[in-house]
Amino acid sequence: MPQIEVSGIYKTFKVARRSSGLRQAVKSLFYREYDTVEALKDVSFTVDTGEIVGYIGPNGAGKSTTIKIISGILVPDRGKCTILGRVPWKERISHVRNIGVVFGQRTQLWWDVPVIDSYELLRDIYKIPRREYMNNLDLLVDTLDLKGIINTPVRQLSLGQRMRCELGASLLHSPGILFLDEPTIGLDAESKIAVRQFIKTINREKNVTVILTTHDMSDIEALANRILLIGNGRIVYDGNLNDLKGRFSTHKTIIINFREYNSPIDDKTLGIPGVSIVSCSQEKLTLRVDGNGILLTDIISRLSNIVDIVDISVESQPIDELIVKLYREYVI
Repeated sequence: MPQIEVSGIYKTFKVARRSSGLRQAVKSLFYREYDTVEALKDVSFTVDTGEIVGYIGPNGAGKSTTIKIISGILVPDRGKCTILGRVPWKERISHVRNIGVVFGQRTQLWWDVPVIDSYELLRDIYKIPRREYMNNLDLLVDTLDLKGIINTPVRQLSLGQRMRCELGASLLHSPGILFLDEPTIGLDAESKIAVRQFIKTINREKNVTVILTTHDMSDIEALANRILLIGNGRIVYDGNLNDLKGRFSTHKTIIINFREYNSPIDDKTLGIPGVSIVSCSQEKLTLRVDGNGILLTDIISRLSNIVDIVDISVESQPIDELIVKLYREYVI
């Protein structure tokens, strides 16, 4: 049985509409016009225990609205949603005991007090048994490297430090599901790697289900095997990341280093259909391989008859380019 079941969810919002100018501003005090925005239209999907799912889409597609509904913050206009057998917005108290939520641009920590004080308050809110709390705290301090900052007021932390503390706060009560909305936004490379590694660790060791919404495709590539694409309020793609690469990847780049070779190498010399030379020097050759039917061994075999190969590296098409193609096919 799936851990998360979403079926036929619809959600609309009323947005006030007003033209510019003083007269329109005064008029809006007495009479307001509204536009209706359909944020979600028949959204349906399931997530099994222990999955890491990348939930992606353009700005305004409905990602955050979906997360707020399945976390119990918003109530849909119609449709069904059960998380661990509970309806989030009807059984909020029991529901939130089993989920953790991290919004990259919001905080659940108290700004002016040390991190540990926020953790103690969360322990009381969630009624976490003392022994469980201490065990979880020790694990989080160790894996998130919080020892040096846990007694520091939140306002004095860097963004990367605060995000590590936010992750710790969301997992103190041992949730089975973790919702992450832009968890690495604004982080430096080192902090991003630390956050990603931690997510992998809790997923592997505690079988925590993770739904990740982000515009950083390197997060998706590093963490998720399955992606859900939402566009204009609808789920338009649900599939494996490797299948996506196989479907939309049109080329690979092969970089070959070899001992100094003075004769020119051109496409005619190489003589492999579908393989073209991007750049060539006396010690380095960069090739573009179009399509997936060309074997690397054939390229190496052909080149080894021409030059003395020292090293070879293969670079796939960047995940960002593949996602843009997916957007264009299904959304735009």
